[in-house]
Amino acid sequence: MSDEPIVEEIKNEEPPVDDFKGKYLRALADMENLRKRLQHEKQDSIAYAIDNMLSDFLAPLDSFESALAYTENLSPELKNWAYGFKMIANQFKEVLEHHGIRTYESLGKQFDPHFHEGVETIETEDQKDGSIIEEVVKGYKRGERILRVAKVKVAKRPTKVTEGESYVKEEK
Repeated sequence: MSDEPIVEEIKNEEPPVDDFKGKYLRALADMENLRKRLQHEKQDSIAYAIDNMLSDFLAPLDSFESALAYTENLSPELKNWAYGFKMIANQFKEVLEHHGIRTYESLGKQFDPHFHEGVETIETEDQKDGSIIEEVVKGYKRGERILRVAKVKVAKRPTKVTEGESYVKEEK
């Protein structure tokens, strides 16, 4: 009996080294892709946490600015206090800007539900339908992500009622 058929049979059963090498390289690539994906998800989570924490400061900052808007008719002593509070408000704004959080302009633009929340419509002939005539609360964004939509008042063309008609027609 010859050993040759057994050697051939063993060679045929052993997977080639190239198969192991290919599987190893695919496993390495999968691990690298997983590492990159986890790193990206971690950065996104951190960015969302920062955005959420800083956006919590927006409402108190708005209240602070609103209160400081009425400081013109104060006594000189109170004006000094107000000046100090304005400096503190500016420091808050600098922290927000340091983290890339900025207000965006809405006044005079067309209403966009992605950027604006309509709180009131005002009939006027001076403005186009859907244009923003007053910003009640500022909108903020970080990069392209909206942190808080602006609350706005929107223009609407007045409707005319003609005598004898029981419904309202909108003028175009």
